[in-house]
Amino acid sequence: MKGVIFDLDGVIVDTAKYHYLAWKELAEELGFSFDQEQNERLKGVSRMASLEIILELGGFTGMSQVEKEALADRKNHRYVELAATLTEADILPGISLFLRQLKQEDYRIALGSASKSGGIILERLGLTPYFDAVVDGQTVQKAKPDPEVFLTAARLLELPASGCIVIEDSQAGLTAAKAGGMKTIGIGSPEHLTQADLLLADTSHLPDSEYRSLLK
Repeated sequence: MKGVIFDLDGVIVDTAKYHYLAWKELAEELGFSFDQEQNERLKGVSRMASLEIILELGGFTGMSQVEKEALADRKNHRYVELAATLTEADILPGISLFLRQLKQEDYRIALGSASKSGGIILERLGLTPYFDAVVDGQTVQKAKPDPEVFLTAARLLELPASGCIVIEDSQAGLTAAKAGGMKTIGIGSPEHLTQADLLLADTSHLPDSEYRSLLK
């Protein structure tokens, strides 16, 4: 058996815009601006690590853990509100076809995401039946580039790491997959995704890609 582990944001669906808007609103509530360029630093990063970056950008120091967790919860509540508008029409190009294809070829499939709402979003998109395992921010403690999320997914799929392909759109995610001993497909530009074994410009190319050759 072989497995494919999908990141969520930027791979299955573009919820990055909702994360950005929620962080932007939080920054404005704290009294400073947060732009798209600064948001690049948050790609593939956990919620609490993202908050630390936001606070650093705003010049906030000495905040207690309780205060930080309250801010992170506020941001997530807003994100969930924004993401509630997602429908099957928001699934990125090629993903539904690729999932069907993988099932027909007897691949095991897992989600490996830093998002604490990963399982909920899969349900909203109608994709839950394709997934044999869901690993998200509710399941693991360590954020990418630590490989915990992908190693946990491989364990739940009952597969060795060497039998899994990870699909990611962030360098942190690719680093995590490589640290776990997995093959990788990067979605995006070569300058940002230097560790991809196979690089695709966007998800629409997945069904016709050479993914089968990564695991021999």
